[in-house]
Amino acid sequence: MKSYHFRMNISYQEFEKLYRMPNVVVKVRSDQGAMIQLPAMRFVPFFTQLGVRGYFELQLSDENKFQQLICLNA
Repeated sequence: MKSYHFRMNISYQEFEKLYRMPNVVVKVRSDQGAMIQLPAMRFVPFFTQLGVRGYFELQLSDENKFQQLICLNA
């Protein structure tokens, strides 16, 4: 399994716009320097009145299939 760590800070208004559009991808750079693309829908469980904020861990299988997204500072 592979894991990537990154910070996310998207305001409520910004994420609400992303969430309403179909098939939108959020791009972030991991602490390791890798560029990561995730569907915006993966962040819905972390969407609050402040938006999407926090330090996240993305876990992928060895075949690069999504396994889990965890907010580490919740």
